Amino acid sequence: MIAAQIPLYQTKAEFFRLLAHPVRIRVLELLQEGPRPVRDLLAAIEVEPSSLSQQLAVLRRAGIVTSTREGSTVVYELAGVEVAELLRAARRILVELLAGQEDLLVQLRGSEFTMGRAS
Repeated sequence: MIAAQIPLYQTKAEFFRLLAHPVRIRVLELLQEGPRPVRDLLAAIEVEPSSLSQQLAVLRRAGIVTSTREGSTVVYELAGVEVAELLRAARRILVELLAGQEDLLVQLRGSEFTMGRAS
């Protein structure tokens, strides 16, 4: 029996779903700065330890982060630079999108002002 190949677009969608959790995104943002022990991640994210542990396990199983034990401390880091590059690209896209919304908001406010004077 031949195994059916998953279409690339579906694989990409699964990857983005994997990232689609606020705690996971925050962990990845923090790990862009370098390896961090779990206690530092907990302090920065302010979630329950069990919730952070669950999200770190998802990222680790996907191969996006790696963990090492240093004594009783577990330290996490990005498995590669590609995810950090993706997060930087997402930030640039969001800046552009939000800048466009700000321009629209300014235009709308300006038209309200103009309309208010005309009446």
